[in-house]
Amino acid sequence: MKRWISFFGHLAIVVVLTSFGTYTVTNTQKIQLPSELLATDQGMVDRPAMVVESKDSTEASPVFLSKNFIGFREAVGFKESQGDYATVNTLGYLGKYQFGAGTLKLLGVDNTKSFLGNPALQEQVFLLNIERNKWILRRDIKRFVGKRINGVVISESGMIAAAHLAGAGNVKKYLRSYGKTDFSDAYGSTIAYYMKRFSGFDISTIKAVHNPKV
Repeated sequence: MKRWISFFGHLAIVVVLTSFGTYTVTNTQKIQLPSELLATDQGMVDRPAMVVESKDSTEASPVFLSKNFIGFREAVGFKESQGDYATVNTLGYLGKYQFGAGTLKLLGVDNTKSFLGNPALQEQVFLLNIERNKWILRRDIKRFVGKRINGVVISESGMIAAAHLAGAGNVKKYLRSYGKTDFSDAYGSTIAYYMKRFSGFDISTIKAVHNPKV
């Protein structure tokens, strides 16, 4: 009798251990989003979640944002720097939206140190850059929005986000070649990827402006 009890005891242990072996543990990283990421111009979003879980922290995004301009702004800022106004990347790009010194100069900012320490100025420059890119891409926006390229429906917000990444000139090349001429930055992000990631935000409230400056 003791031998049978011992046998079934060992059998139970094997079954338990085997059942554990059927599960794969995924290492996810929890990212606490600051409350301002959940703000919209209609107030706070209705969804209460404050944490985004992602297998790769660089691909995390504020998924509970509304699809309006503020949602677009914060989604781009989170992708570029996880919303850090004070960051400088390995290539010298600055702030929450990772602007280069050349673009800043075009928009009327000469002092990069002052820019880095001024969140309000960074938000103003981001808006001005959208206005500028909308002006440069105004004909392409009319021509390509709603068309499908590389499996992605082209949207105004996708085009403007891609222009933030690669410059409006490279976005024109991408669109006019129907996706055959793409651009990749030093970290591997492409126009096609930004077109998809930032598709469908309503940024129609932002007007096209020729040569805007601070």
